[in-house]
Amino acid sequence: MDDMKRAGPLTGLRVLEIGHFIAAPFGTRLLGDLGADVIKIEPPGGDPVRQWGTHIDGNSPWWSQHGRNKRCMTLNLKHPKAKDVVLGLVAKSDAVVENFRPGQLARLGLGPEVLREARADLVIAHVSGYGQDGPYRDKAAFGVIGESVGGLRHLSDHAPGMSNLPPVRVGVSIGDSIAGLYAAFGVMAALWQRDRQGGDARARSIDVALSESVLSMMEGMLPEYGVLGEIKQPTGSRIATAAPTSGYLAKDRKWVLIAGNSDPLFTRLSRVMGQSALPQDPRFQDNRSRVANVEALDAIIGDWTVQYDADALLDILADADIPSSLVYTAENIAKDPQYRHRNMVQDVEDPLFGKVMQAGVVPGILEDPGRVRWPGPKIGAHNEEVLSGLLGMTAAEIQDLREHEVI
Repeated sequence: MDDMKRAGPLTGLRVLEIGHFIAAPFGTRLLGDLGADVIKIEPPGGDPVRQWGTHIDGNSPWWSQHGRNKRCMTLNLKHPKAKDVVLGLVAKSDAVVENFRPGQLARLGLGPEVLREARADLVIAHVSGYGQDGPYRDKAAFGVIGESVGGLRHLSDHAPGMSNLPPVRVGVSIGDSIAGLYAAFGVMAALWQRDRQGGDARARSIDVALSESVLSMMEGMLPEYGVLGEIKQPTGSRIATAAPTSGYLAKDRKWVLIAGNSDPLFTRLSRVMGQSALPQDPRFQDNRSRVANVEALDAIIGDWTVQYDADALLDILADADIPSSLVYTAENIAKDPQYRHRNMVQDVEDPLFGKVMQAGVVPGILEDPGRVRWPGPKIGAHNEEVLSGLLGMTAAEIQDLREHEVI
């Protein structure tokens, strides 16, 4: 690899990704962003996610970010010759992250016991719809199913009675991304225990389910049901436990979020609205009262916000130190000075597009920051580099793999 200079705190770590679509590739991208050498195995036709989004000359700008900081190689895992290649890569890797259906790698002759013949202390992260065991183990699932089973699709909807449309999706593959985040966290926890001073040098397996990853984010939904028998309901733009917090329409038809839900904030908000007496109104005198009377309260706030264009409204709220924001689109994010200042929106050189605007690296580690080293590569871009440079294959051996349609 040309760029092996220090690129973050995970420099020197090698992770083999045998994944597709979103969940596992998102987790490995996080590791790659922080410096890990991620080798992504794709079928000869490429990860199907390469076909997502709008294309320019057959290429997806979306892939430029999704596949960044990875060395991509093709490998037909169904071919008998592929097994030795995988095991050669495993022998030189610290961890494997995969998101096939449970048991699929074993059916390909690459189950955990086989992989650990190549490296006994290998960390393996399995990402699947429902986990590696249980009655749902073999059921088909994508991120949207995990979001549904995990409770998110119910809670992200409009409040009951507001719409007869299907429950609202968050707008991105959030279930996949959460699972990928947990997979990355699990890999690092396992490696720390394996490799730290006094560590046990043992192999470990991480079992991440999309459904469970989403469920873990559902805050008090289960405790409230278990103790009170209450089924938490969607609240649309509002928060069920605090008011006012919602989106309010401005004069220019833009939505502005206002979070004035503590007593001091509500007092300041009432003052800038020219209604200083509102905090003394029995309906709004404390948070519990405001939540109980949120319809009336939001109507009052909405009557005020619609008198101002969004920019003027935000200036008023900022001067009063009230948490507020325009509901951002991609254009707002791209132009935002805070994001630009912190390099969270950055222009990445991509040979396919010239420049591609991408989200920066999270988390920011000030003393040893990660960075975008290269954009998502073409299919098989690193075949020769990995096979010859890492596995020591000759040009003739690589050509043999190509002729047998292994790569």
